[in-house]
Amino acid sequence: MTGIIIQARMGSTRLPGKMAKKILGKTILEHVIFRLQKIKNPAKIILATTISKKDNILESIAKKNKIKVFRGSEEDVLDRYYQAAKQFDIDPIVRITADCPVLDWQVCDEVINFYLENQFDYVSNVRPPTFPDGLDVEVFSFAALEKSWQAAKLKSEREHVVPYIVNHPEIFKIGNLVRNGNDLSDLRLTLDEKDDLILLKKIYSALYKKNNYFTLNDILKLFQKNPELLKINQKIKRNEGFLKSLREDK
Repeated sequence: MTGIIIQARMGSTRLPGKMAKKILGKTILEHVIFRLQKIKNPAKIILATTISKKDNILESIAKKNKIKVFRGSEEDVLDRYYQAAKQFDIDPIVRITADCPVLDWQVCDEVINFYLENQFDYVSNVRPPTFPDGLDVEVFSFAALEKSWQAAKLKSEREHVVPYIVNHPEIFKIGNLVRNGNDLSDLRLTLDEKDDLILLKKIYSALYKKNNYFTLNDILKLFQKNPELLKINQKIKRNEGFLKSLREDK
């Protein structure tokens, strides 16, 4: 069965405890779970967090929202994903990071369907990105995950789940879903720093009461009416955490 694994921990260096930050009374993690439950493709939803005591709160949030929990390595996130997928017997695996509280369930379904309708080992909407940062979705087979888990050696390939797969197109068949419309990869809708949280709170305040499952199109309409919102977090670089891991490889 398809499994959605949400990657989350409390130990963020740029915005400590960000998963438990609240928007309109709900934690960031709860908003992510809530939005994933709208996906049409049948799937188990699993939280993959760490064995650290500070992540106990994330386990409590997950259980309160009736989703499965796996706790594993703090640093070896690839191992955490592999062990979670193995324990809950899921294939394919949908990777979601919990710092994306405005993820669009329709985009998730698009990427999952693109994977299911083709013969890929790995599919994403970020290689190259045409969707905003914060609407990232990746889908891959258990076989590809297992092969990565066995072979990956670099720090960047263990701290992050898919680099070994995407670095070896000679081994894996890789696909990418391109957005139907303008390239929006310069828009930032993820949560890594304080300015991100300011913007996300403004988006929720404007849209959540009208539609709990507001979509990317709703956000784009909001930005058209209020272009000043775009300036709040525009200076932050995309994929800063992964770029740091690459530097440490060298």
